[in-house]
Amino acid sequence: MEKIFSCLHPNPGWETNEVQQLSSSIDSDSINMVGKHCILELYECDESKLNDEAFVRTTITIAAKLAGATLLNLITHRFEPQGVTGLALLAESHISIHTWPENGYAAVDVFTCGDHTMPEKACEILRKELIAQRFSLKSFQRETPEALTTKLRKPQGMKMAQY
Repeated sequence: MEKIFSCLHPNPGWETNEVQQLSSSIDSDSINMVGKHCILELYECDESKLNDEAFVRTTITIAAKLAGATLLNLITHRFEPQGVTGLALLAESHISIHTWPENGYAAVDVFTCGDHTMPEKACEILRKELIAQRFSLKSFQRETPEALTTKLRKPQGMKMAQY
């Protein structure tokens, strides 16, 4: 059986000086990556947008599409007296956002698998649409576990068909 490995999009759409890469002792060219994970902190955002559930839903949907991801489901909740949480289930993994309008802050998490998605692009859209005056983006690659690359996988409790 031929092994198929994931590779990440070489140009995620952000300028290199905008992305803060986590330092790693692992040479990413010598290992296989299952996907990319971005942790985004947004500061001094537009408070009314952070508290607008419909706006957050629309922005997550646009961010997923422009990142090349497939949106499977989207759930959001508006808290009283303020704040919105949103979770987008993607075919490639997920996007989540939690907002604190009273502090102008949002915490965003974007994880995508495969070589056709650009999670940093989703982060860029969320940053721009929420009008963040400051932000911190940490992006790192997730290593493919050896078991995924060296063994034939099957669901637990199922027998493989004999051919």
